[in-house]
This record gives sequence, structure tokens and C-alpha cells, in this order.
Amino acid sequence: MAALPSPLRVCRGILKELRAIQGPSYKQSLAYSYVMDQFRRNKITGERYCRAQQEAHHASHTYLCLLASTRNHLALHNLYHSKGERSPDEVAGLVGLKLPTQPGGKGWEK
Repeated sequence: MAALPSPLRVCRGILKELRAIQGPSYKQSLAYSYVMDQFRRNKITGERYCRAQQEAHHASHTYLCLLASTRNHLALHNLYHSKGERSPDEVAGLVGLKLPTQPGGKGWEK
């Protein structure tokens, strides 16, 4: 298993995703207060180091991955599935191809 990023980096990533979803008023949301409360509650202190803290860190990293993946999925969905029926030229352009044209001008090409 790969090493997890630091808890501060995960917290900042989650807050960045919340800001992208909810806009500038994300600090007034319940999700913001819950995330901040959980990160403060599971902070490592000198006398406390336990498996529950590591599990909370892993769960927060998993949640960050879910938020980022959902945002990326929605962006791709809007890019490729939001226009309905497309012409053959547009479909070929989406995958980086060009439709062939008849050389010499037979009159049927555009």
C-alpha cells in the first residue's frame, strides 16, 4: 500500500473539494464543520497514538478520493454526454480523427 499524504494535506484537499462544490459560502455548511471537528478530534498528541487515528486518516483520504473522482466524473459526463445527437464530424473530432474527403471534387463533399 502506498504511503498516505499528511493529515493536513488531506484536510486541505477535502476543504478544496467542498469549496468547488458549494462555492465561497462553504464555511457555513454542516460538512465543513463536521470535517474540521473530525480532524481536530483525531489529532495525534504526545500521550495518544492509536490505531483509531490511523483508521480515521485512511477514511479521510478515501473520502478525498471520492470527492475528487466524483467531480472529475461529472466534468467528463458534461463534456461527452450533454449534447444529445452529434454529427459524424463532431464524433470523429472527439476521438481525434478526421473524416476522409473525396479528392478531385466529386461534388458530394462539403
